[in-house]
Amino acid sequence: MVVVGEGRERFGHVFMSETGTSVGEISGQSKPINSCDFKPSRPFRIITGSEDNTIAVFEGPPFKFKMTKQEHSRFVQAVRYSPSGNHFASAGFDGKVFLYDGASSDLVSELGSPAHKGGVYGVAWKPDGTQLLTCSGDKTCKLWDIETKSVVSEFNMGSDVEDQQVSCLWQGDYLLTVSLSGFISYLDVNNPSTPVRVIKGHNKPITALALSPDRSTVYTGSHDGFITRWNAKTGENDRIQGAGHGNQINGMKSTGDLLGPEVKLGSQPRGLDIDENTIVTVTVKQISIVENGSKVSSLPIEYEASSISLDHEHGLVAVGGSDSKVHIYELNNKTLTPKTELDHLGPVTDCTFSPSNEYLVASDANRKVILYTVPAFTLAHNKEWGFHNAKVNCVAWSPDSALVASGSLDTTIIIWSLAQPAKHIIIKNAHPQSQITRLLWLDNDLLVSVGQDCNTKIWEITPF
Repeated sequence: MVVVGEGRERFGHVFMSETGTSVGEISGQSKPINSCDFKPSRPFRIITGSEDNTIAVFEGPPFKFKMTKQEHSRFVQAVRYSPSGNHFASAGFDGKVFLYDGASSDLVSELGSPAHKGGVYGVAWKPDGTQLLTCSGDKTCKLWDIETKSVVSEFNMGSDVEDQQVSCLWQGDYLLTVSLSGFISYLDVNNPSTPVRVIKGHNKPITALALSPDRSTVYTGSHDGFITRWNAKTGENDRIQGAGHGNQINGMKSTGDLLGPEVKLGSQPRGLDIDENTIVTVTVKQISIVENGSKVSSLPIEYEASSISLDHEHGLVAVGGSDSKVHIYELNNKTLTPKTELDHLGPVTDCTFSPSNEYLVASDANRKVILYTVPAFTLAHNKEWGFHNAKVNCVAWSPDSALVASGSLDTTIIIWSLAQPAKHIIIKNAHPQSQITRLLWLDNDLLVSVGQDCNTKIWEITPF
């Protein structure tokens, strides 16, 4: 295995994947290495492409530096051997693509002059080695015939900055490219103007999550303000055009209308909830009541809020605060009146009423999940729900109000049972190396989670 990048003492190393034993060294280049590849046939070789504008060739094992190639005038972004190992291709920020002999490393030819008008970020070989796919910052991808050195197809991917193509892959019969926006496109050789399919996920942390009223569609909102809709059964998705905020989305609820009136709140929103025709939203300065697209009342607050939940049956609003309290308000005739405060040992990160309106659950930075009865707001049981190892970010109720899911900074999801409060299910590393940011239940057995890793996952929860 060869690993390259930006190191302190070296820019790459070769080792056995099974044992970790060193089988050579990567040297001879003076700046960070952007790409590397193994020759798939004997005699074995390693090639690396560096920001010092060179390609280095290594012989082995054990692998030792043999030579550098200096055809590129800018950063070398990608190097790849053909499936047979007879050739390798290099691509650079100078827009050029070169072909080399796989055994001798001699220059064979240049594709185009240059191949692209912008930097070339990736190359991918057809499995039989007869064609090469290139992707570029000029927002195009090109398919090259290796024998004739000519363009077979050119794919224009758009005109926006985020349409720059930063990576590509030829997997079996599929040609895939990744844009700066994070979209993955399946290219159609027979129709270069229109991809077969475009997967439009997120490339920034997901910070908000919602379900359609019929629970068939999942909506995710991200740190960069974009909203994506997902089919809960098939995973098919699309970005909702015109629904972006241009900044982090902190809360979402679905009413069935994708684009409604815009409501100015005066300060940064931190959360919202909807019940029938009433919307309650909390900002860094106030709690507001919104009806029919207009703000009808507001109440100033002196703490920094994290979340808000509405219980229309009892006319109650719960707001989690950084002052380590859950603030309970009475909602009457569109007016909010303070009712009580629930003390926690750390800043409250989330709170939500159960679908049955019998309970309120709240989480905090002290690793605790606390369950209260409604409307008395006494503790629902004497068991401590504190098995997380770090701040709990979010909590969510199952539709039947029987289970609570909590997600944490420790990458773990825990399922808690109201009927058996002493029992719980722990899903460790639910989003590996990424904290859980939001949770929602599709039904009583399926849980949706999102995290800072930009992933959306669906979990099947087995009964207690």
